[in-house]
Amino acid sequence: MNDSERLVIEAACYRLVTDYCHFVDHGEASRIADLFTDDGVWTSPENTMTGRDELRAGFQAREDNKGRMSRHVCNNFRLFEISENRAKGCVYLTLYRHDGEPGRSFSPLDGPVVVGEYEDEFVRTDDGWRIKHRAIKVAFVKRD
Repeated sequence: MNDSERLVIEAACYRLVTDYCHFVDHGEASRIADLFTDDGVWTSPENTMTGRDELRAGFQAREDNKGRMSRHVCNNFRLFEISENRAKGCVYLTLYRHDGEPGRSFSPLDGPVVVGEYEDEFVRTDDGWRIKHRAIKVAFVKRD
């Protein structure tokens, strides 16, 4: 694989990470299911969703929570394994979240509620690159 091919793969995977954050933070969380493979898996310390139907239902529940305002700030994106059809990597997550009155334009800032990483596995499909597995690894969590 040459440098140009590697950059194209990195850009496609980075776009998936960016779209994920945008969709969940801007009222389109149910669209996240389309970023995954048909048998894709999303895991957190509290929950696992497997397959697009579970992903769509799980993220639809997030979308339906109109009182939650969030911003997923993801940086330090890095792929550490890349081949023509698979890639593995991680991205740091800083999550700001507040539950309040639906429709507000801003929320109070108490600092992030979670700092951690998403560990991702990406695969090339007939429809382009998709997330095969996403796991959140929490390093810091706000305690009330």
